[in-house]
Amino acid sequence: MSIDFSYQETWLHKINPSLKLGFVFLLFIHLIMIHNTNILIYYMFGTLILYLFFTGHPWKRLMIIFLPFLLIFLTSSTSMIFFGKGDVTWFKWGLIHITEESFFRGLHLGFRGIIFAIIGVVFALTTRPVYLFYSFMQQLKLKPKYAYSFMAAIRLIPLMIEEMQTLHYALKVRGVQSGKGIRGFYNKLKSYSIPLLSQSIRKAFRIAVAMEAKRFSNSGNRTYYYQINFSKVDLVFVFYLIAVLTLSYYMAVQYPYFPITDVRL
Repeated sequence: MSIDFSYQETWLHKINPSLKLGFVFLLFIHLIMIHNTNILIYYMFGTLILYLFFTGHPWKRLMIIFLPFLLIFLTSSTSMIFFGKGDVTWFKWGLIHITEESFFRGLHLGFRGIIFAIIGVVFALTTRPVYLFYSFMQQLKLKPKYAYSFMAAIRLIPLMIEEMQTLHYALKVRGVQSGKGIRGFYNKLKSYSIPLLSQSIRKAFRIAVAMEAKRFSNSGNRTYYYQINFSKVDLVFVFYLIAVLTLSYYMAVQYPYFPITDVRL
């Protein structure tokens, strides 16, 4: 049964992958340095707009993907809220100790985690791995032998999953019983690992020979099937991020949700 993962291409898909990855990395660093929960809330709204309206994926799929985000928010925030430290106690029962400081720090940690997740998923949903590695070769001057090796490895993952399923069905038809306990686990691991490892070695050897025959180790100039360049869409992406950051700081000062401006204090 094939999985339908169709989507509609938007302007986020047309951004240069290297530029997109670089700004995502900068956003991650910048998020670590934000200690105002109000800024993070408005920051989250800006990233949610990208996720909900410009990734090009169906709403049902986006809602399913969003469920782990809520789990990240709940687990990261409640662990800090229930077991944090502070001077102003709101509730105490056994090991649970909720203070004003722990409450705001927990919310801050939760919003930061959900923004991390949203930005990462937006990048994953709008970036094709092939274009990313082609951009690495053309803009970041990554050697082709490394980039094509990574692309070949990505292409081999579905084949390995299919071979594992075939091996599982073959062992089931033959009535191979692995047993129970540690010995059964060891027998099952040996039944799967040895055939899969041998097949992977053969495939890797064939790929290495093919790449060597195509002179992938040559450091000379190469032509590329996909030409990845910069465009006006990249400026739109940069301006959008700058606008989101500017509005987040402005709205946090003018219309704050909480009076706390620094959770470290």
